[in-house]
Amino acid sequence: MASKQTVFRLQSRQSIVDLTTSTEEIPKTAAYEVLVKVRSVALNFRDLAIATSRRFSYRGPVDGVLRNYLPINADSVIKVPKESSLKASQWAALVCTGTTAWNALYGNVPLKPGQTVLFQGTGGVSITGLVLAKAAGAKTIITSSSDEKLAYVKEKYGVDHTINYKVHPEWAKEVQNITQGNGVDYIFENGGSGTIKQSIDCIAYGGVISIIGFLSTAKQEDMPDVAALALSKGCIVRGITVGSKQLLEECVRFVGSHNLDIPVEKTFSFTEEGVRAAYKYLSEGQHIGKVCIDLE
Repeated sequence: MASKQTVFRLQSRQSIVDLTTSTEEIPKTAAYEVLVKVRSVALNFRDLAIATSRRFSYRGPVDGVLRNYLPINADSVIKVPKESSLKASQWAALVCTGTTAWNALYGNVPLKPGQTVLFQGTGGVSITGLVLAKAAGAKTIITSSSDEKLAYVKEKYGVDHTINYKVHPEWAKEVQNITQGNGVDYIFENGGSGTIKQSIDCIAYGGVISIIGFLSTAKQEDMPDVAALALSKGCIVRGITVGSKQLLEECVRFVGSHNLDIPVEKTFSFTEEGVRAAYKYLSEGQHIGKVCIDLE
């Protein structure tokens, strides 16, 4: 094995252009660690937010994973099925989006066949959740501002119903029409304060709203009284920051046993040009599914 590796580091937190490569020693592992050869890395909006100072970093000065080799606590890794036909990029995508989606569907009140799930947007968590929910026998609804995206998701992933929230700004009413006034049982809430009121408006009594993202914000004076609204529906509103190792293991087994195709829209090369292009593509918000960087 080589003694050196390529590592990407941020010299400042102003722009993705500040990402530069360096050649460093492959780190030695402690007794409780394993050395993982990184084959693919899946990008998340949080990475972009931290790199451009839109959000604070998580857990302080912890190194990221955009490198050839990474020492990881042995208790934090799991094996993927040997017989799997999925690419490395798909498994990389599943770690974050899959665990998050599985947490939303099974981490609190387990999804049952025939129930209805609403997904906000066509990002990685929503599309992965859609794939999982369809395989579990759920009815599905997805929202987007793009008819083109909605048509693509309908054709490729077989979502049952689509709603363009630009055409229908009061999209909760459309959800109620689709469900004949019953509402949906689960919501992947990716908007945040700007969409939570409508989410509660269209959740079924006793349903589960999983707050996953913060892509839409409301003005302070327009902030809804979430506690009162949740009480009126008897619903669960819970924040999700990925999930546990057990949830990931459950998700991996489910994906393997159902031979599911995990959505990765585009992969980029492990070069300065490729990495910057990947983050630029992510920042444009036009992707459906995950954006990944392949190291092999």
